[in-house]
Amino acid sequence: MSKRTWAAVDDYIVGSLFEADPVLDAVLAANHDHGLPAIDVSPAQGKLLSLLARIQGARKVLEIGTLGGYSTIWMARALPANGKIVTLELDPHHASVAQSNFERAGVSARVDLRVGPALQSLAALSAENAGPFDLIFIDADKPNNPNYLSWAMRLSRSGTVIICDNVIRDGAVLDQGGRDPNVEGARAAFSFIGADCLDGTAIQTVGAKGYDGFAIAIVE
Repeated sequence: MSKRTWAAVDDYIVGSLFEADPVLDAVLAANHDHGLPAIDVSPAQGKLLSLLARIQGARKVLEIGTLGGYSTIWMARALPANGKIVTLELDPHHASVAQSNFERAGVSARVDLRVGPALQSLAALSAENAGPFDLIFIDADKPNNPNYLSWAMRLSRSGTVIICDNVIRDGAVLDQGGRDPNVEGARAAFSFIGADCLDGTAIQTVGAKGYDGFAIAIVE
């Protein structure tokens, strides 16, 4: 099957299961208009994150990698009225677009957007005793996956759900001798989850975003 077929199936899923959402459509349009890379999660993936937050009963969510806030909004909408999502973004321009999108979506009160290098922001959150978080979504620079997972463990509790995006990389995760830092980061995520106090799996995905996948784990 081709990527065209995968994308058509994604469209079918959205058309069959989702109500029209002009706000989220406007968020993606704003991201495009402001020159952000088109690497947001797909609508089906965003809905999965939302459902996982609801299934988890999450009140506190941590997201590493905001981009334009599309995935943030999916998760923020799943939180109760007193819930909070802390989202970390390196690029000030991306963060500015994201903040406008949060206001557009009416979720600003639930979102704590922090701008700067994620490892510094994570250290600050730890110093503030901001954890534990109920759900942590990692979707930032892939070479830092093991560092982000290490901080996620410090900011979690038994039962916290940790999701790491883009771990299959078109199947390149099988390439043990490769030098692609993104692939090495994906492999490092598998090594971390397999060795630490986590019970996890990975799900391969195909769709509008091509061939990739999530690693999903729970802290024991």
